[in-house]
Amino acid sequence: MPYEIKKVFASLPQVERGVSKILGGDPKGNNFLYTNGKCVILRNIDDHGRFVNCVRFSPDGNRFATASADGQIYIYDGKTGEKVCSLGDGKAHDGGIYAISWSPDSTHLLSASGDKTSKIWDVNVNSVVTTFPMGSNVLDQQLGCLWQKDHLLSVSLSGYINYLDKNNPSKPLRVVKGHSKSIQCLTVHKNGGKSYIYSGSHDGHINYWDSETGENDSFAGKGHTNQVSRMTVDESGQLVSCSMDDTVRYTNLTLRDYSGQGVVKLDVQPKCVAVGPGGYAVVVCIGQVVLLKDQKKCFSLNNLDYEPEVVAVHPSGDSVAVGGADGNVRVYSILGTTLKDEGKLLEAKGPVTDVAYSHDGAFLAVCDASKVVTVFSVADGYSENNVFYGHHAKIVCLAWSPDNEHFASGGMDMMVYVWTLSDPETRVKIQDAHRLHHVSSLAWLDEHTLVTTSHDASVKEWTITY
Repeated sequence: MPYEIKKVFASLPQVERGVSKILGGDPKGNNFLYTNGKCVILRNIDDHGRFVNCVRFSPDGNRFATASADGQIYIYDGKTGEKVCSLGDGKAHDGGIYAISWSPDSTHLLSASGDKTSKIWDVNVNSVVTTFPMGSNVLDQQLGCLWQKDHLLSVSLSGYINYLDKNNPSKPLRVVKGHSKSIQCLTVHKNGGKSYIYSGSHDGHINYWDSETGENDSFAGKGHTNQVSRMTVDESGQLVSCSMDDTVRYTNLTLRDYSGQGVVKLDVQPKCVAVGPGGYAVVVCIGQVVLLKDQKKCFSLNNLDYEPEVVAVHPSGDSVAVGGADGNVRVYSILGTTLKDEGKLLEAKGPVTDVAYSHDGAFLAVCDASKVVTVFSVADGYSENNVFYGHHAKIVCLAWSPDNEHFASGGMDMMVYVWTLSDPETRVKIQDAHRLHHVSSLAWLDEHTLVTTSHDASVKEWTITY
């Protein structure tokens, strides 16, 4: 095959405050159901004061446990249904309990609670063996848990998956992090000899991934408060991101720490940002194109007769291509602290959804809502070089390979195409690249490694061969 999946950095469970991950009870708190292997049994109980979130039989079938929003866990005889005890002789947790899981030998129980702790209980002697404090933030509430052989896992409201350590309860062995909301954009960058992937999601969260191991984390501090729409890395090694919170942020990729210094507040909501040499950045906003120089606004184009959607800056830094909803691309020149319309109007086949210059600056690729990619030759006055057909739905993203001979496109059809510039018929087709949602962004780590992301909240690496 001309392509193969290399790595998948999977999404986290989607979580919601106050909702358990496993339901086994009546919301009114009076009934719960379970199975004895032959049928489903609905029972009435009055022990819990609030709704039952979870019911679990022990692996040996001799007991079952119920956990409730009232903070209590009750143990029942598995054969008769008679109550045996209440763990802790009262409240097992200070908050609602959302999940429980039995140990393989049926002697202990793991519980997860909104009080931001998980606990191990010795059921035979009715006592707490270990308490795992998971933090003090609201997002540290525990909504799920699993005892699988020797592994103890819990799920936080943040979506993080925690590998609990019985020998060191205050610090998990490992925390699996990532996105729990749809990913809108990504970019790549080499830092300290390693290649990293940066992804931004619908909730304003930005994550960085080690492209080799998949280990990832988020930046420290408070960042964007709404959807991250586009990201790129400038020549000084700063991540430049624009968001629906009406800001452009500059984040140091060595420190990986948000600060109040690198924030540019815009008058209207930004959609796309591109950077060039010399400290320039061009931001496309609703009805406006803004030029930034050294993290400050210096010029804007207002009262446009078209709606700008996307932008790309030529590698030389002297030209800017702005794609519009009217199906045209306009070329501007950067002259000091202003933008000058060059009078070039490049026609796409439909409303423009993305634009990208090749790394050598020789070509401009334009994709549109009519499922077409058009490539223009910059040296020939932006004359049309070739047209590429293949997608079955709107194309939403483009990225050039470092070899300048290939580029990739991703669309609403959940497909990714890798095109050969000199021959539109020579292509690599990745069908169902993301099965659950469309491809939202892509980037190249090297000439044979493509990274894609999607609203399914996962990041994938692909090995491409020609």
